[in-house]
Amino acid sequence: QVQLVESGGGLVQPGGSLRLSCAASGSIFRIFAMGWHRQVPGKQRDLVAAFTSGGSTNYADSVKGRFTISRDNAMNTVYLQMNGLELEDTAVYYCNALASPGFGVSPGDYWGQGTQVTVSS
Repeated sequence: QVQLVESGGGLVQPGGSLRLSCAASGSIFRIFAMGWHRQVPGKQRDLVAAFTSGGSTNYADSVKGRFTISRDNAMNTVYLQMNGLELEDTAVYYCNALASPGFGVSPGDYWGQGTQVTVSS
């Protein structure tokens, strides 16, 4: 199976920056897509930024120009650089990957445990 471990969350003041990391490990044959979602209590989990299976990037409109997703393919790791953080960015951030754990095995949807990001003055 594929395990995703996030790190880098925390408390930051408005206008500040944080960098999240997500490392994939375990039985990994291929990662097709990987990225970040976020969720606040009582609301659905929404896409923040992701690398698609075609290699392009998608960003939520609310984070364009402030957040940047990057990756280290050799390390099966993605990063989310968050600048200009706003109160509305407060959420639990989840790493997500569409990955196949073995040759000929259909890809599955994997999630990390989440990391809390709190933006507060």
